[in-house]
Amino acid sequence: MTTGAAARLSDLAAQFLGGPLPVRLRTWDGDEAGPAGAPVVVLTSRRALRRLLWQPGELGLAEAYITGDLDVEGDLGDGLRHVWRAVRERGLHPPRLRPGDLRANAALLGDAARAAVRLGIPGPRPASPAEQARLSGALHSKRRDRAAISHHYDLSNAFYELLLDPSMAYSCGYWTAPPGTEGYGLAEAQRDKLELICRKLDLRPGMRLLDVGCGWGSLSLYAAEHRGVRVTSVTLAAEQAAFVRARAVERGLADLVDVRLCDYRDIDGGGFDAAVSIEMGEHVGDARYPEFAATLRRVLRPRGRVLVQQMSRGATAPGGGAFIETYIAPDMHMRPLGRTVSLLEDAGLEVRDTQSLREDYVHTVQAWHRTLEERWDDVVALVGLRTARVWRLYLVGGALAFEERRMGVDQILAVRPGADGDSGMTGTPRAWHTDEGTTP
Repeated sequence: MTTGAAARLSDLAAQFLGGPLPVRLRTWDGDEAGPAGAPVVVLTSRRALRRLLWQPGELGLAEAYITGDLDVEGDLGDGLRHVWRAVRERGLHPPRLRPGDLRANAALLGDAARAAVRLGIPGPRPASPAEQARLSGALHSKRRDRAAISHHYDLSNAFYELLLDPSMAYSCGYWTAPPGTEGYGLAEAQRDKLELICRKLDLRPGMRLLDVGCGWGSLSLYAAEHRGVRVTSVTLAAEQAAFVRARAVERGLADLVDVRLCDYRDIDGGGFDAAVSIEMGEHVGDARYPEFAATLRRVLRPRGRVLVQQMSRGATAPGGGAFIETYIAPDMHMRPLGRTVSLLEDAGLEVRDTQSLREDYVHTVQAWHRTLEERWDDVVALVGLRTARVWRLYLVGGALAFEERRMGVDQILAVRPGADGDSGMTGTPRAWHTDEGTTP
């Protein structure tokens, strides 16, 4: 009796991982093997394994999924969660070759090579999907940063209008009611996030606010409309700049919102009462962050406040990972929260408050994912099947990363003290989190 591809692969995987596969396999020949009741991974083509041969690990698996060479039956999030749990609990890991033991190493690699040949896996390296970011030039040069931002944010305004809430806030919301509460959803959580930021910055009519990395203008427009502040909005994405300008005109806010298409390093002037950067600092890069922090301090008047909402990573977690950094946010860099706090203080800012929104991001990303699935046909028609699969994998994986504390997100409130040390602040007002802080 001839053994099918799934059975052969399961045996080989058990030998290499030190334990049975935590998923059930179905291969291109119709064979199935693995534990009953486990998530089913479908290998539709030998190319899935060929991709892993040439690109082992996360990136090879991601590219196999993007191209449809690999699929997961049922809920992708449940499948990934099951695999992560098995890796942690069983301690599964690829084998390590034994230094100096040539015979054992040769036997291990020889078994794998013979199995690969029998399955028809060896062959030319499959081309990477065209959706991959392809950047050139010096890391975090202005030209490369502009290309990196354009890759992600200039996908199309129409795509993000399908995915996001009406405010077009593409960042973590602040959920003041549990998900599923009647009358409360993503739009309300994003509104509450914008209101929270305005309270922390103590924005009042006539103040000047600098919004660095303004996205589609959710905060800029909210602060101008509800707080009467004059906002300078900065972005590197041309599609975003055009969108914010159009919305400002539609809402009668053109006199209050000045949109600039420029790099943060080219911001001139100063004397702002407040500055904000919502999930833009991750794109600055590690080496450039001191310059970014110094810019935030420089543009503020004494006793001016700055709020940075920024993703972080666990002390031993990789942050975005190979897939996100290749297909979603190239050149992105995350660090533990404490390191970012130190960099802001090194620049001369005084950090007054930090607030974790990690669980809020789980709810936010899950809401985006639900919308993606509900509007799947429209998304595919707009951006194509492969890009839609990139985003499905990104959102499912992102929600899991926040859920499992491999990634976090925090609001960091800081102030530029006066020469005499006066911050203009007193403690941490309860009004930030209650209706007491709402400006009439």
